Parts: sequence; structure tokens; C-alpha cells
Amino acid sequence: MIQTIRKIFAVEDLKKKILFTLLMLVVCRIGAFIPVPGINSEEALKVFKYATGGGQNLLQLVSIFTGGAFSKMTIIALGVVPYITSSIVMQMLVPLVPSIQREMRENSELAKRKMGKRTRLLTLLLSLFQSCIYAKFAFQMNMSHPGIIVDPLLNMQAFGFPWLFYLITMASMTTGTLFLMWIGEQITARGIGNGVSLVITVGILSSFPSTIGTMFRQLNLDSQEPGKLTLTTFAALMSIFVLIIVGTILVIQAQRKIPLQYARREVGRQQAQGANAYIPLKLNYAGVIPVIFASTLLMFPATIAQLAGKNTWFGSVANKLMPGSWVYTIAYVLLIIFFTYFWTATQFHPEQIASDMKKNGAFIPGVKQGRPTQEFLETTMNRITFAGALFLAIIAVLPTLMGKVLGIDSTISHFFGGTSLLILVGVVLDTTKQIDSHLIMKRYDGFMKKGRISGEI
Repeated sequence: MIQTIRKIFAVEDLKKKILFTLLMLVVCRIGAFIPVPGINSEEALKVFKYATGGGQNLLQLVSIFTGGAFSKMTIIALGVVPYITSSIVMQMLVPLVPSIQREMRENSELAKRKMGKRTRLLTLLLSLFQSCIYAKFAFQMNMSHPGIIVDPLLNMQAFGFPWLFYLITMASMTTGTLFLMWIGEQITARGIGNGVSLVITVGILSSFPSTIGTMFRQLNLDSQEPGKLTLTTFAALMSIFVLIIVGTILVIQAQRKIPLQYARREVGRQQAQGANAYIPLKLNYAGVIPVIFASTLLMFPATIAQLAGKNTWFGSVANKLMPGSWVYTIAYVLLIIFFTYFWTATQFHPEQIASDMKKNGAFIPGVKQGRPTQEFLETTMNRITFAGALFLAIIAVLPTLMGKVLGIDSTISHFFGGTSLLILVGVVLDTTKQIDSHLIMKRYDGFMKKGRISGEI
């Protein structure tokens, strides 16, 4: 490992990318400590813990995704949730809108730039909307627990409406979200790894020390009295932790190898048999993207419903979408499966693979070139995608269900639950692969030389 780190910093281009990524992530975390002007973040955190209660709550899950920024009412309280929601909407419009499909076929680069602009515009609109709902939530909390919002902001009213507080909150939080979006795009373009995924990962990792502290306090090791968290429950939690890590690596790395042969060709007066090869079809082509999309999509309406108030129609919807409830679990599983298929369909192109194979004289044994090859690849990918999506969904919901059965504190179960760990492990694997590819390009051995974990089905 030490030798590999030395090799990383020996490659000047890779070193710059990694240092740039780390610098951007540090800047990103600074925003988690800057409260919205006029907000007492310490008081807001106390009231937030009281408002969310002891059970599992979507607001707590959002707070973990933003590294505690949501509960402290900082300028990045919304995180990158609006941006991910916008990306989901725009991705789903591609197969539904013929004009966008035509643009993608005629000039993919121009179409991607247009999609990026539309995604940013939708992110701006969603950020303004969500920050307005958040301001209403903070105002309601301040009415029952005065001290969260400073009085001068509340005194500036028109027709009984604290317009200045709403304006400052919306401007601050929207700017914070757009800044995080920019950081994510800069990391993807000039750094290493997927920028938005890394921003989410850093937010999740920032809650690790407090989660560990909560675990040790609940174990109550300094006293002879039994703690809220028993040693048996702790051992079960650690077993689930290891199981998720191993399972995630196996699901992401596993692949189905389709044998490939090349037609005989003449070299002078002799015939040469093409070397055997294979097409690697990943068991989970989408990685952890479906988990991020599914959790974000469930957070968006449910968070708005909870912030709008429990006595509203939206509030009743929020109560049904609590993490750990059957409605939430079923919706989560179905969305993971859907987004796994959706992402695979948008990124995997069997018609292009079949066309390239025909041009190069390659074929799958027992399958004709052209259309039959395309149909064979589509059928095979659909089968293994279903298995991969199902395994991913099981890994995602199993810890939450186990935590509910074992009675584990929601703070611990949210962090060690499938969603957080799947994102952490998936992003680390993706970033490691990118570093690995840079090292291999420079004729160095990467991280994966020894102890490589791969799957074949």
C-alpha cells in the first residue's frame, strides 16, 4: 500500500487530480459549519433532535447525507439532493421526448451540454422551492421553541409575513446547493472520481465519529449496568457491517463472461485462428447509482411533506414513508430495481456492440452475427441485471430491517444501514478503479494487483 501511494504521487497528473479533489471536498465541508444568517445553529440542532424523536425518520437520513448540515440549518442544508433529483428527471425525459433522442443521435456532445444546462436550471428551481419549505419549517419550530431565529429577522414583516427571513434562507441555501453542484462538476472534470457521489460520501463519513461515540455510550462499558446496546446486538451489527461490505464488492465486481471468437483469416498462404476473448457483462452495470437515485427520490416528497406539517395531507404521506416502514421498504426495493434497469438501458448498447463485432469479424459461438447477437446480449443482460438489482435491494434494506428487529438507535441504524454503506463502498471502489487505471496507463501496478476480488457467474 505504501509503495502504491508513492507511485500515485510519482505520477504528476494523478497527484494534481487527487490534491484538487481533496481540496474541493475540504471546501465543501466548510459550508457545513456556516449557518444561515440569523440562525442559531446550536439551538436549531437541539430542537431538531427533539422534533425528529427517537424513531427512524427521513429528516435524520437527510441530515446524514448532508453531514449534519440539514439539522444545523447551514447554507448547504439541502446538500446535492435537488441536483440529483433534477438529474433523475432529465435522464428519464431522454427516452420519453423524441426531440431529445434526436439531439443525442445527431450531436451527442451538444445534446449533453444542453442537458447539463437544463439540469442546472431545474436544480435552481427545486432549490428555491425546497429552501422555501425549509424556511417555513424553521419558522414553525421557532414559534414553539424561540431562540432559533434572531428577532431582527422576524421583526421585518409585511402583512404578518417574515419576508426578510424567507428571502435570506432561500438565497443562502440555494447558493449553497449550487456551490456544491459546481464543486461536484469540477471534481468530475478536473479531479478523480464522481464529484457528486464524493460530496455525498464525505457527508456520510463526517457523521462516523459521532456514530461511534453514540455506540460506545449505549454500550455503557464504564458501568456494570446493562447499556441500551448490548454486546450481542453490537456483534450482530458488526457482522452486518462486514456482510454489506463484502456483498457490495461482490455484486459490483461480479460479471458474466460471454465467450467471443474471431473468424479465421488468411495471413499469406496460411490461415490464422483469431485469439479467443470474451465480453464482460457486469452483474450490476449501474453500480450504486440506483441506491442514490432511489433514496433521493424517496427523500424529496417525504421531506417536503414532513417540513410542511404533520397535520396536512402531505404529512400523512410522510408518516407512511418513514424509513423502516413496509411502505418505505417496498417502495425503496422497487425503485432500486427500476433504476438498475433504467440506468443499464441508457448506458448499455447491445446494438452497438453487435455492430462492432460484425465489423471486426467477431462472433459468439452458436449465435449468428447481427440481430441475433443483439437479442442474445439483451436477453442475457436483462437476466443478470434482475439478479444484480435484487441482490442490491436486499443488501440495501436488510440492515434497516435488522436494526428495527434488534431495537438499534436510529442514528446508528441509519449510518450502518444499507444505504449509507452501499454508497460508501461503491464510491470507494469506483474512485479506486479510476486511480488504478491512471497507474496502469503509466505502467505501474495499481491497487488491484494483489487481493483482487472478482466474480464470475
